[in-house]
Amino acid sequence: MLDPNHIKAVAKRATELHSAQAVDLALDRMASEISTELHDSNPIVLCVMVGGIIPTGMLLTRLDFPLQVDYVHATRYGDAFTGQNLEWVVKPRASLEGRVVLVVDDILDGGLTLAGIVKYCYDAKASLVKTAVLVEKEVTRHKDAVQKADFTGVKVEDKFVYGYGMDYKRYLRNAPGIYAVSGEDE
Repeated sequence: MLDPNHIKAVAKRATELHSAQAVDLALDRMASEISTELHDSNPIVLCVMVGGIIPTGMLLTRLDFPLQVDYVHATRYGDAFTGQNLEWVVKPRASLEGRVVLVVDDILDGGLTLAGIVKYCYDAKASLVKTAVLVEKEVTRHKDAVQKADFTGVKVEDKFVYGYGMDYKRYLRNAPGIYAVSGEDE
């Protein structure tokens, strides 16, 4: 647990990259694109915990077609800022066999976590796997990583960001915008 005053100071020093209004518009656009492509596919929307909880929830209220919801909890970060091996905390309960799966996460950063989840879905015999991320970080990704999500809300430069599900040391996921942490707090 960190001192709440430290977290408040981090937030005060951060720079807003995308306002709540900009994120709402991005979610509206994503939902429209997802609806156009998946409205007749009876998909399973797979929320990637913990970061994907806010983008998934906000997208779900915008999708007006039959779908089911499940979740996975897979991470390469844990408490660290850099990725390690993929750790499965929870795998989906629903059968993915023969189903269209929409994997929703907060951010496409290195892309290896998302690639591992997509591979898991195909190994579970999903017929099609699509990916949706609220934020795509503009970075060079490993050749085995997801290079680009099928549906993306906003893009950010290669900065440490938080808000709308993305965290700073497990805090600030609930920030009403997308913020870049100042250099002194990285």
